[in-house]
Amino acid sequence: MNDNNQTNLHDPERIAFLEKELRYIAGIIKQKGREILNSYTITPPQFVALQWLFEHGDMTIGDLSNKMYLAFSTTTDLVDRMEKNELVVRIREEQDRRVVRIKLLKEGERIIEEVIKKRQDYLENVLADFDGDEVEQLSFLLEKLHNNMK
Repeated sequence: MNDNNQTNLHDPERIAFLEKELRYIAGIIKQKGREILNSYTITPPQFVALQWLFEHGDMTIGDLSNKMYLAFSTTTDLVDRMEKNELVVRIREEQDRRVVRIKLLKEGERIIEEVIKKRQDYLENVLADFDGDEVEQLSFLLEKLHNNMK
């Protein structure tokens, strides 16, 4: 049997359980992330934008809009506010002056690093009663799930 047919073999109740647990976990992570952001001067969408820039480098507003599934005008407003707070800067490309890239500044980078560290600390506390093998297995299975979703 090939892998595509294997999906039909899983118990529908187990699939429903997994979907519900993943939804609950995603909700808790989102809520915890927002609690952490409360002590910073950025909004959740600004955090997401900064994170994209942190992980993927400079990009145009169009690229950022596509990554965040936001309208171009919404992303422009977001970048305006982040630029005003000195988290990012717009830079015109030398080769084509029409192309404007958004660059993450040191303060934006510092905030991202701090917030991510706090999120990792939270996860470490959640995993406190997991042994090394369980954390390893969870990591492997989450990576496999993520890869299958791509």
